[in-house]
Amino acid sequence: MHRPKLLLALAITLAIAAFFAFDLTRFLRLDAFLAQKDTIAAWHAAHPWTAAVAFFAAYVAVTALSLPGAALMTVAAGALFGLALGTVLASFASSIGATLAFLAARFLLRDWVQTRLGDWLEPINQGMEREGAFYLFALRLVPLFPFFVINLLMGLTSIRARTFYWVSQVGMLAGTLAYVYAGTQLGQFKLSGQLIGAFVLLGLFPLLAKRALDAIKARRLYAKWPRPATFDYNLVVIGAGSAGLVSAYIGAATRARVALIERDKMGGDCLNTGCVPSKALIRAATLRSHIARSAEFGIQASAHVDFAQVMERVARVVQAVEPHDSVQRYTELGVECIQGTAQLTSPWTVQVQTRSGSRTLTTRAIVIATGASAFVPPIPGLQQIGYVTSDTLWSLRELPPRLLVLGGGPIGSELSQAFARLGSQVTQVEMLPRILAREDPDVSQIVTERFRREGIRVLVGHTARHFLDEGGRKILVAEHQGAEVRIEFDQVLVAVGRAARTQNLGLELLGIGTARGGTIQTDPFLRTKYPNITVCGDVAGPYQFTHTAAHQAWYAAVNALFGRYRAFRADYRVIPWSTFVDPEVAHVGLNEQEARERKVAVDVTAYGIDDLDRAIADGEAYGFIKVLTRPGTDRILGVTIVGPHAGDLLAEYVLAMKQNIGLNRILGTIHVYPTLAEANKYVAGNWRRAQVTLGQWALLAALQAWMRGAQGIWPVVAGIGALLRDRRKAYAAAR
Repeated sequence: MHRPKLLLALAITLAIAAFFAFDLTRFLRLDAFLAQKDTIAAWHAAHPWTAAVAFFAAYVAVTALSLPGAALMTVAAGALFGLALGTVLASFASSIGATLAFLAARFLLRDWVQTRLGDWLEPINQGMEREGAFYLFALRLVPLFPFFVINLLMGLTSIRARTFYWVSQVGMLAGTLAYVYAGTQLGQFKLSGQLIGAFVLLGLFPLLAKRALDAIKARRLYAKWPRPATFDYNLVVIGAGSAGLVSAYIGAATRARVALIERDKMGGDCLNTGCVPSKALIRAATLRSHIARSAEFGIQASAHVDFAQVMERVARVVQAVEPHDSVQRYTELGVECIQGTAQLTSPWTVQVQTRSGSRTLTTRAIVIATGASAFVPPIPGLQQIGYVTSDTLWSLRELPPRLLVLGGGPIGSELSQAFARLGSQVTQVEMLPRILAREDPDVSQIVTERFRREGIRVLVGHTARHFLDEGGRKILVAEHQGAEVRIEFDQVLVAVGRAARTQNLGLELLGIGTARGGTIQTDPFLRTKYPNITVCGDVAGPYQFTHTAAHQAWYAAVNALFGRYRAFRADYRVIPWSTFVDPEVAHVGLNEQEARERKVAVDVTAYGIDDLDRAIADGEAYGFIKVLTRPGTDRILGVTIVGPHAGDLLAEYVLAMKQNIGLNRILGTIHVYPTLAEANKYVAGNWRRAQVTLGQWALLAALQAWMRGAQGIWPVVAGIGALLRDRRKAYAAAR
């Protein structure tokens, strides 16, 4: 700690210690105030301005040091100085003292806390960036946190000091006024109806004020929209993908009357063009790759790929899964399924254009779950040359001899490897320095090396400039390190990301904005500016996974239906995902590059799957497990797995993180031998061994030798000395 911080911390500590050592709390109790009433009143009458200044300074000191007694001093302000002057003194003293506590916490602790608890504080930091003033104002109105706790916690965030001061001044004014008024009644020293009413007001005011604030805000927001006298539905869900289906299911489960509107096919992208067909295609490609390796296992085999039959099987898999998301199933659940395009015409009405005409639905709540579609960049010549995306490639029945894949993210990488294994000559073009850029560099490296061994031409750092058709030859002109690169191909697959579907929804009419990434703006409860309209799935962000869409759908549906009684903040603390390349990549929580970006201190423990017995027996001995933990503890902050069945292995860590189970518990859990899951136990063992210091090893060795009678007691004493030196070094490093 730097000298100024050390001096300030020492001064604050001494002041607080003196306060309790001299039992100054006796002056901040109601019985003491009442006992000294006459003396205090007489001194105040003789020295009114001195009393006011002394009271003001004492109040500032109490609040700045976060000492107990601020509430009593506010009451005392009313008893001594009356309503007007007492309110002025208490209001300004409390705000100034709170700001001093805020600044002290920021100076002493913010950098340290942000470095070590950046992941935990991230939601608070995001809230401060979005609407810090209102966030603080709401906290001042709700008696959920003690006054001093808000001061200290706000000092750890990014809110400006002057914003903190004026919001505190305004936000606490009404509550201060109530306490001061109670003090004016207390000064009469009799139990009156006014005194009882003042204390009732003390307890109820913060809740009433927040309710009034919310009511005023809602009234102004909905004022220009006519509210129907009755509603056709409790809930209208727009979009029947993963998020929309779960939202409709939850609504129906609560016996709400639900309408589910889908413009195309039930099941959305995941069923029809995303997760299900892509995994069916990857399964065929994986089988072909295993047959190509058959000689490794002493088996001579070869395989001919009938691409049309491969794609027909993909279609059959989709058809087999389809009943899970069908109109029939959801109708039986009590959901009215409507095929058509939906548009918001007010916070209470949705206009639906169907084949038979237009109809308007009135509803108390709306969930927008319209998903996303493949983003097609405006590269010159792309439209003329023709292309497919992950949404449209499923109509292919001929394998492209030379496939160009634009994009090195999960979708582009999965499809690059699948088509290469089925026989295409694949060139993957990525403008960033590496593929799978959201993962750690070592993850990208191991996947890239596998791709190149399988014949995929991986071109990173290449920016697509334009497409040409030269006498029937399709060519991409790219730029790499300032030089022009020409890539010839037969078919191009565009996989550079997905864009949220927000067009023609009526968002502009209602003034519902979109975020920087094109998703719909929501608060942490997935509510738009209209609390009865919520958003979930890809159109909400920040993740574009089927499982997170379903996860969000619970919050969106419940908050839309019941949010006026109680709303639930969407929980993104433990979000797993997998990229189904070979080697498979799975991830939950922080990885190393995210920890560095957020300045979160972590310990990294790894285990190489090439050492695992089952992986060796299966001929799949490659990859690793990497676990990030909070320094000095076994608390898991993030896990990355690269290797066979990585997504399945990840589940143990997802559960552990969700239920606050550390690596010690995983190490103590019996794992079946021989299985891939043993790798989770072995990485926990590596972590445990890394916690043992050289001093501890020396002490154990000396103790064991002494127990054998091989040495005297002095080596044990030396071992204890080594252990103490380790502790001292660890303490110095922590400081």
